[in-house]
Amino acid sequence: MDERKSCAFRTSIGGQALIEGILMRGPEKQAVVVRDQDGNLVEKVEPLKLIKDRFPLLGLPLIRGAVNFLAAMAAGVKALMYSAEFYPDEEGDGEPSKLEQWLEAHISSKRLEAVVIAIAVVMGIGLSVFLFLMLPTLLTGLLLRWFPDFPLWGRNVLEGALKIAIFLAYLAFCSRQKDIYRVFQYHGAEHKTIFCYEAGLPLTVENVRLQPRHHPRCGTSFLFVVIFVSILVSSVVFGIWPMTNAGMRTLVHLVLLPLVVGITYEFNRWVGAHVQENRLAKILTAPGLWMQNFTTNEPEDGMIACAIRALELVIPEEQGKDAW
Repeated sequence: MDERKSCAFRTSIGGQALIEGILMRGPEKQAVVVRDQDGNLVEKVEPLKLIKDRFPLLGLPLIRGAVNFLAAMAAGVKALMYSAEFYPDEEGDGEPSKLEQWLEAHISSKRLEAVVIAIAVVMGIGLSVFLFLMLPTLLTGLLLRWFPDFPLWGRNVLEGALKIAIFLAYLAFCSRQKDIYRVFQYHGAEHKTIFCYEAGLPLTVENVRLQPRHHPRCGTSFLFVVIFVSILVSSVVFGIWPMTNAGMRTLVHLVLLPLVVGITYEFNRWVGAHVQENRLAKILTAPGLWMQNFTTNEPEDGMIACAIRALELVIPEEQGKDAW
């Protein structure tokens, strides 16, 4: 890579860890680089199609957060499915089931892929909503049946505490799964590579290895802030509009979710732009950085090489076009 920058900067390029690979997303294109079973790097580069280019309204502040979140989830699921093709499940090498045969005969591969991605995104969002929004509300409702005179502000605090506790338990559980450990190593390689690029250093394994693996613009931090913002927003809403029914509170949480994601997105943009020089931004990012101890591991050199190649493929030709 040519040395194109003389000083450090913050890039808008972001990534995602895959099965033995990395997804990097730049301002113009995204790249998936996977190390196959023979040890070779397989590259897949696609132009980036932004929905806001077709519908400018969806690029406005507060609206763009939910839109970009859904787009990133869909792209991530698609890339994850692609990386999984290089490491098929040995138990699935037998004859396809009748359902698989019917789907192959009646639905085109592209349409089937789109359906699978849509289902995966819906299930992923559904699981997150249930674990981190619905379950705390339902558990709080059950607990307060024994304490009917419990104050509303106390209920909001209890719900918030349960959201954070469930999120931490979920991260701890995932971090202990053997199959996830290598994925989290690739996650660490992604962060280190982006740090190296932002520092203006040549993208070499040696330089990347020295970088920190906790990045302030990580998805883990984003999810934590979503939970924290949802606590603040729901506390304000339920403070103005007192509500004790668990079902109605859950419904309100769901209605508020796009707003919560939108606020979180704008918050992360501000923090990402000021975290290096603003003390408040550093304080606000500290909990999310700490949680990355669960979701990032120190990578191997081969993983770093994979992340470097993925990043190189999405760096725009026009210098500074990827500035945050």
